[in-house]
Amino acid sequence: MINLGISILIGLVAFAVFAVIFSPFAAIVPFVIAFLAAYIVLTNRAMKQVGAISAQAQKEMQAQRFDKAIETFKRGFALEKRQLLVGPLMHANLGTLLYAKGDFAAARPHLEKSNRWGPVTRTMLGANYAVLRAMLACDHFRNRKYDEMRATFETAVKQGKKDGLIWSLYAYCLSKIGDREGAMKVLGRAADANPNDEKIKANQLALQNNKRMKMKAYTPQFYQFHIEPPPPEMGGAGRRVVWQRR
Repeated sequence: MINLGISILIGLVAFAVFAVIFSPFAAIVPFVIAFLAAYIVLTNRAMKQVGAISAQAQKEMQAQRFDKAIETFKRGFALEKRQLLVGPLMHANLGTLLYAKGDFAAARPHLEKSNRWGPVTRTMLGANYAVLRAMLACDHFRNRKYDEMRATFETAVKQGKKDGLIWSLYAYCLSKIGDREGAMKVLGRAADANPNDEKIKANQLALQNNKRMKMKAYTPQFYQFHIEPPPPEMGGAGRRVVWQRR
């Protein structure tokens, strides 16, 4: 927000100068040019700082120093008031990391705040937005907030229409709470959006035959949503599952 304010101020200075020398009408274009130039420069400067923070956090994660990665991402909030959208981006990173780490209570507010700017956030985060919403939906599932779970999963599949795992997670959670019919409808929508996805077809067939859905096909990503503990070959229930980007 600070960068936006500074850019507007620079634009107004340009407007005032040209309005005095020429006319208010002639000052409109200089205002726009000055505003955009200032905002682009200031935004690039801020995003370079964000990039440096993210790169450092990634190094910490690769070294399995997750607590340090969390603290590194938190430093990004110092830029939240300076640059638009930095806040949701930092919340998204922290929410994902804390959730994958298994600290659900700490992850929850970050997952919620990552959606602060709505459509703008969806565009900025792209496919990761669907993952964030699915994590929050799974958190609602664990806390038996099933209405919130359904609503949040709907936003997840809307963004991740081509992501079979997100659809299958939605259906799986519905089947776990006894809503087999709802799960079938979700998989039907998933199949319409992904007609060549064999994993979705296999899960449709499993539900039709009153069998459990085959979520192991989505290993290891499925276990990063903490709906079920990983199998023994992945370290069992005691193993910490760390988020892997697909």
